[in-house]
Amino acid sequence: MTVAYDAESTDVIAAQDRHPSQLTNRLFPFVTGATILIGLALLAVLLLEVISVGWPRFNLNMLRWMPSSLAEEAGFQSALFGTIWIVGITAALCIPIGVASAVYLEEFARRDRWYNRLIELNIQNLAAVPSIVYGILGLAFLVRGLGLGPTVIAAAFTLTLLILPTVIIASREAIRAVPNSLRHASLGLGATELQTIRRVVLPSAVPGIATGVILALSRAIGEAAPLLIVGGVTFISFNPHDGGLFKAFGSEFAVLPLQIFNWIGRPQEEFRTLAAAAIMMLLLVLVLMNSIALYVRNRSQAMAE
Repeated sequence: MTVAYDAESTDVIAAQDRHPSQLTNRLFPFVTGATILIGLALLAVLLLEVISVGWPRFNLNMLRWMPSSLAEEAGFQSALFGTIWIVGITAALCIPIGVASAVYLEEFARRDRWYNRLIELNIQNLAAVPSIVYGILGLAFLVRGLGLGPTVIAAAFTLTLLILPTVIIASREAIRAVPNSLRHASLGLGATELQTIRRVVLPSAVPGIATGVILALSRAIGEAAPLLIVGGVTFISFNPHDGGLFKAFGSEFAVLPLQIFNWIGRPQEEFRTLAAAAIMMLLLVLVLMNSIALYVRNRSQAMAE
């Protein structure tokens, strides 16, 4: 039995099948590249606008002076130190807790246990909760429930709860990316499971963990809504550590996002200039913090290799 093929029809059908795929392959790089360029252009315009407005007031006086009702004498020293204190305590709390939780879930937790599955589900859900919900939680349970009041430690605990799911998820992905062959080699040489995690798994996962921590702390440093609910003030004329190093944990606080929020709402144009200068300082702190984290990540990656 002989089957006859229409060569012309077959070529047309094949061309029709290939055409959408070829068109998509050509359009996809163009669309993604155009999207990136548009985003970078908008970011550049925003940064140039902020720098052009805030540069005349971006000087050492802003670091020396406290907030004031007079724009000519106003600075953001208390807000800057409040930001450093709160973000520093938040990092000290969330990094060890987040990494330890990720190690447990990836290396020790049994997938067939219902409570482990419940923990994983809740972590994934909490990562998508709006930040203002964490502010309400901090107000109800930390400020009022535990009696911490509107203090630095209450704000740090609130931000820790906010970014902890992000740190755990990123750390789990970094630990999961470590090849099992390294674990088997370590165990085969006589190392215990804890020694394998401490000397093999975690050093190899440090770059990924550092990336997650950078993203989480970058979110925390720019948050205003949860801290406003917890009790952050927009006008404070002292630093958290002025009453002593240990009393800083129980001190009232202001942070740069709240100070910017206060100044940007003033009708005077001078305060908007101050707000732009405060935005520049916030970006500078963020860049400095990320640079340190990137240095640690790259150094750890070089040592691991």
